[in-house]
Amino acid sequence: MKLYVYDHCPYCVKARMIFGLKNIPFEMVTLLNDDEETPVRMIGQKMAPILEKDDGSFMPESMDIVHYVDKEFGTLAITGSANPAVANWLKEVSAYLNHLLIPRYAKAEFSEFSTPSSRAYFAKKKEAAIGSFEQHLNNTPALKAQLEEDLLKLDALIQSPEACNGELSVDDIHLFPALRGMSIVKDVHYPTRVDAYRKTMSKRSGVNLLDSIAQ
Repeated sequence: MKLYVYDHCPYCVKARMIFGLKNIPFEMVTLLNDDEETPVRMIGQKMAPILEKDDGSFMPESMDIVHYVDKEFGTLAITGSANPAVANWLKEVSAYLNHLLIPRYAKAEFSEFSTPSSRAYFAKKKEAAIGSFEQHLNNTPALKAQLEEDLLKLDALIQSPEACNGELSVDDIHLFPALRGMSIVKDVHYPTRVDAYRKTMSKRSGVNLLDSIAQ
């Protein structure tokens, strides 16, 4: 199977995770961010991730891919119950998180931005959506302080480094991509349980953290 992704994309991380968690081989193809033709040819619109199945058909939507791979290949991996508190935490953080992340993604050395036009395409689209990158970057101290305050709240919810609720659940598929995104922000202090969780889930899923390119 082939999985078409953008490296920075949290939805793509969700789809990548299930392959790693189940140790299922796949080919990962990173699309250029301004390549509209390829995804439109596959599914009729520009979006990622896209799974190309063994029969040559295409499946979009990250959670559809997650549930398909989990159910069709081997023993179920996602068997735990969700905790509404985790979903609520993610909802609260999502109100400001992209203001920290997207301006940094736009400058980072991701494969989807390997041409000037692909980087410019991303910057134009995202700045139109969230506002001035420069303004958000200048607001980093306040945003980072809010994030660290919220991470302390998350720390109280983490039950195990192996799975946030003690048993692998959809909460892990939603939570780890957010934490992985946060790792592009330089010098964020992670509470003990959050830090152990994000590092363990990175290893289990095979999806790298972004600490090495943090800005």
